[in-house]
Amino acid sequence: MPSLHTLSKSQAQQLMLASLALLKNLRRKAIKEDLLTVIRQIHNLQLDTISVVARAHLHILWSRLGNYNPAWLEELHAQGDLFEYFSHGVCLLPIEYYPLIRARMLNKFMGWNMIEEWGQQNADITQKVLEHVRQNGEVRVSDFKNKTPGGAWWDWKAEKLALENLYYHGELMISRRDKFQRVYDLRESVLPNWDDQAAPAYEEAVKALVLKAVNALGVANSTWAANYFYFKKGETGAALKALEQEGKILKVSIENLKGGPFFVPREDPSLLIAALNNKLNPTMTTILSPFDPLVSDRGRSRELFDFDYQIECYTPAPKRKYGYFVLPVLHKGKLVGRMDAKVWRKEKRLQVIKLFLEPGIKVSIPLTRDLSGSLKSYASWQGLDTVEIDLSDPEAFKEALQAELKA
Repeated sequence: MPSLHTLSKSQAQQLMLASLALLKNLRRKAIKEDLLTVIRQIHNLQLDTISVVARAHLHILWSRLGNYNPAWLEELHAQGDLFEYFSHGVCLLPIEYYPLIRARMLNKFMGWNMIEEWGQQNADITQKVLEHVRQNGEVRVSDFKNKTPGGAWWDWKAEKLALENLYYHGELMISRRDKFQRVYDLRESVLPNWDDQAAPAYEEAVKALVLKAVNALGVANSTWAANYFYFKKGETGAALKALEQEGKILKVSIENLKGGPFFVPREDPSLLIAALNNKLNPTMTTILSPFDPLVSDRGRSRELFDFDYQIECYTPAPKRKYGYFVLPVLHKGKLVGRMDAKVWRKEKRLQVIKLFLEPGIKVSIPLTRDLSGSLKSYASWQGLDTVEIDLSDPEAFKEALQAELKA
């Protein structure tokens, strides 16, 4: 192949969708192993505490797999196929990535700076908590009775801050979650055979993770790759240069898109060839989590997909444009809309508070049919019986969807 290819913007979009497992629906019922396959493909599964609808990590998997048993994810974590650590935010990652992540831990503190500062100022408390875990085994924050606040951390008690400090330093790991509450245990209890000598040099870990970012995205520039695992742009740029020299990535350009050079994986060129020949035909319609890797980098989704998106749950209500918890809508390769949604679990009802189509997107039979199917699937997966749409923009879309939902 020539050393430089030029992708159209549409081809680059399709390449990214295919790489992130958002090109086509799974044609069979999902099994437990499919969850691990998807996580290995996207490389990190972001966790979030917000549960207005499904939690982020569960939702991200549903968008790709459809109906599946959410308990499978915790089973994979508890049995050691996954581990939890800071990656793109706090994530679940395949256990085989642990040496790379451990190399990052050993090089620098990966958590919030204030937790590191607190740990330095309260080394005695941190040591006592570590000794408690050594003597008593795994713990939850709720196991500690002391209610003394640890400072201006949402009234976090000192033991929670100590556990978090030890977790970010890698002395403790999250062995599992119990009703989404973290269960902490010693690293040597979770990974009894681990030896820090097995961690690669930091520069090699950076290169390996940057390559995984390019693989996950299908096509990436330095900024997109840096944001995927939260690396600095300078070290990401150096890693990309080295990876190109080693023949592991290939430089490409994207028509009418600034910010290059862009890079694609070189190990398996089949996706690139398919994209260049317009063979990647997106057919999926799904509802995305605000933390889905397709849209988690807001700049990237704006630049490549022309989708200007911000999560507004942290925005004061009077300043919100679209709503509290707005979910992007993907339809056949395009981000065509967004909906503010809420689950009423006691009533077994999914409420679409308001649904917005993007400028230039017209109400059509295929869009109405496919989104109706996704809404039904999304509700059913969460054990809900009904879907109600309060408002839509344009207004005619509500009527068309409601008719399809009742059909």
